[in-house]
Amino acid sequence: MLERKDSHSSLFDTPAFAGFGPTHLHPPEFQPAMDQVRGRAPSILKNAIREKAPKLPGIYGMMDARDMLIYVGKAKSLRSRLLSYFRTKSRDPKAGKIIARTRKIVWETTPNEFSALLRELEQIQINRPRFNVIGQPGMRRYVYMCIGRTPAPTLYATTRPTGKELACFGPFSGSRRVTKAARFLNDLFRLRDCSQKQKMHFADQPSLFDVLPTPGCIRFEISTCSGPCVGGCSRRGYSQQIKRAKEFMQGTDIEPIQKLEREMFHLAENLEFERASTVKEKLDSLSWLRERLGFLQRAREEHSFVYSCTGLEGRPVWYIIHRGVVTGARFEPRNKKSREKLLAEIAKSFTDPLRVKQSALRCFDSVLLVAAWFRKYPQERDKLLMGEGNSTTGRTKLLPAG
Repeated sequence: MLERKDSHSSLFDTPAFAGFGPTHLHPPEFQPAMDQVRGRAPSILKNAIREKAPKLPGIYGMMDARDMLIYVGKAKSLRSRLLSYFRTKSRDPKAGKIIARTRKIVWETTPNEFSALLRELEQIQINRPRFNVIGQPGMRRYVYMCIGRTPAPTLYATTRPTGKELACFGPFSGSRRVTKAARFLNDLFRLRDCSQKQKMHFADQPSLFDVLPTPGCIRFEISTCSGPCVGGCSRRGYSQQIKRAKEFMQGTDIEPIQKLEREMFHLAENLEFERASTVKEKLDSLSWLRERLGFLQRAREEHSFVYSCTGLEGRPVWYIIHRGVVTGARFEPRNKKSREKLLAEIAKSFTDPLRVKQSALRCFDSVLLVAAWFRKYPQERDKLLMGEGNSTTGRTKLLPAG
């Protein structure tokens, strides 16, 4: 949470840190313990932390002499983690640079270590402290592969999906790689890739004049585009091509990759190595795309559930996770009535079309964080509350898993 230091500040002043602010990552009833220490010398900060910092999970923020937040971290034990910054012989060099600029340290407890991880990522994305790298918006630029732009849809790469696309896949890292894959797919499925200014004229589209329009580019002549701009295909025929492209992206049709493999081997057997090399480039690009899409699909499909994680005072917290994104947190209900009410709310959130679409476009850092947590602590999967017929543990059956 940021605020200006005074009302007369310049428009170009950097906003001062005013606290971590509210969050949907904690149960509404949870009241975090918050405190701070201030000192001009590291020794003063160290003594104050030893005296005041709790041995509890939480997040902390390092602030400089101007009260600017320069670093956010998380800890299983706030006191132990913060004191580690003052161990000159064993600390990381980066920790030394951070503490040398720190004049104030603030912290906030969380229900558990998992919550601290989530809260840290949230604060990095909101406040963008300059010493944080992982999770920093803009540091890892995500790209999406979309199908859209009517009346003749095409495959294209974009960093900002609008939500109006016919389909959206990703996110991916590497704009050039995704753009190249989109170009190959448009060639493969003979889809247009021209500007939106180019007028379309389908074969089944009536015309007042018996004059053939001019192709917008050379792709129609070299058979890498079906020519929706010159009546080279009907609307229905073009829709079938879009359907095939969508099936490939969804992983239900891998024939295009198999076709490229057969073509490459055939060319190599006939000693046409230059052409085989060109086909191999397309094959490598599309294989990478399919592999990445498979990973994304698994990461999301395997991480839609309610995760029961023990919090402070031994009371479990239910984390509602949909497609790898934590959409809310609630304390475990104490009675049957409140339990049934909460389950109804959770089930509704899992099936709401708008929320499902929004969660698909959320920052993928959250998905990676959740996946990494269960990869590091596989035993935590025993605490998942799954749906009827989908429980991997047989412990509790509550919701559909996706």
